[in-house]
Amino acid sequence: MAFMRLAAVLVGVVAASLATPAAAWNRSPATQFATLPAKTAHPEGITADASGTLYVADFDVSGNTPVGNIVVFDRNGRWLRTLQVTNGSALLLGIAFNPVSGDLLVCDLGNSQVLRVDPQTGASSVFTTIPGGGGPNALAFDTAGNVYISDSFQKTIWRAPVGGAANPVPWVVDDLLATDGFPGFGANGIAFNNAQSALFVANTGNDTVVRIPLPSGPSGTPGKPEVFVNSINGADGLIIDANDNVWVAANQADEIVVVNPAGRAIAKLGDFDGIDRQGAPVGLLFPASLVMVGNFIYVTNLSLDLEHAFKTPPAVDSAWAAKVKRHTIARIHAKVPPIREPSDLP
Repeated sequence: MAFMRLAAVLVGVVAASLATPAAAWNRSPATQFATLPAKTAHPEGITADASGTLYVADFDVSGNTPVGNIVVFDRNGRWLRTLQVTNGSALLLGIAFNPVSGDLLVCDLGNSQVLRVDPQTGASSVFTTIPGGGGPNALAFDTAGNVYISDSFQKTIWRAPVGGAANPVPWVVDDLLATDGFPGFGANGIAFNNAQSALFVANTGNDTVVRIPLPSGPSGTPGKPEVFVNSINGADGLIIDANDNVWVAANQADEIVVVNPAGRAIAKLGDFDGIDRQGAPVGLLFPASLVMVGNFIYVTNLSLDLEHAFKTPPAVDSAWAAKVKRHTIARIHAKVPPIREPSDLP
């Protein structure tokens, strides 16, 4: 009888433990927001103007067009226009409006330059050129409007004045911004925290986010870069919210990872749920860049087949990306879902 009572107690303990959920991610779903029009493909950079109109730069490795495109959508996902960017290649990456000058800037990887683009016509001029055949990828701005450009191939963050320059200044050069990993892009998405006391840089091939301390702000001498967080699989586009949480597109995990200011993951959002009958990804597939507008995060589904685009070994999602026929923008609620956690975590 004693044995039976002990067994009953053990069964109750196990059942209670199963009934009490452990800490787990409550994943907000990524839903389809907009579809790129014909002759545009592989959306990469994304930004929004003051009215919430979205501008999406394509990284068209398919060779469908000789120049890059910026596709413009309203807040309901309705296509407004497609800008053919003059003076640029078809390989456009990061895009953003300078909050001081109002200029629309886009990184042109194919020509190692940053372009200033007319948001109505697509006419462009060279804002700055990256020396050494670099890989301009993403943009950030300080309060004076100075422009910071990540270079994925030269372990550098470049700086240019608000009005542009023939050649930017190498503001930070560090091995933590380089990579021998996969995919072979080092410094990628960048963003200042709200106090502009640090710049955060995603390193795609190293699966890290690097923190560059700024003891005197962006106008002073940058401190030594340090790894802020590891293990974000294919850390790509990066933004920072009003609470200094860092939102990172994990392009090899098909998710958005949210990390608090202490460096702890507090959310993993979105997922990949296959390809629909029209050839569009369901959820997230190789998410590249993100922007917050109102209550939503908008995410570009780059859907890049690395194996065939760059002759690399296949990525985990290469076979899926090769099946994509309709390229999309996804949308996720800009809210960190609650998670069960011990009270002593930072």
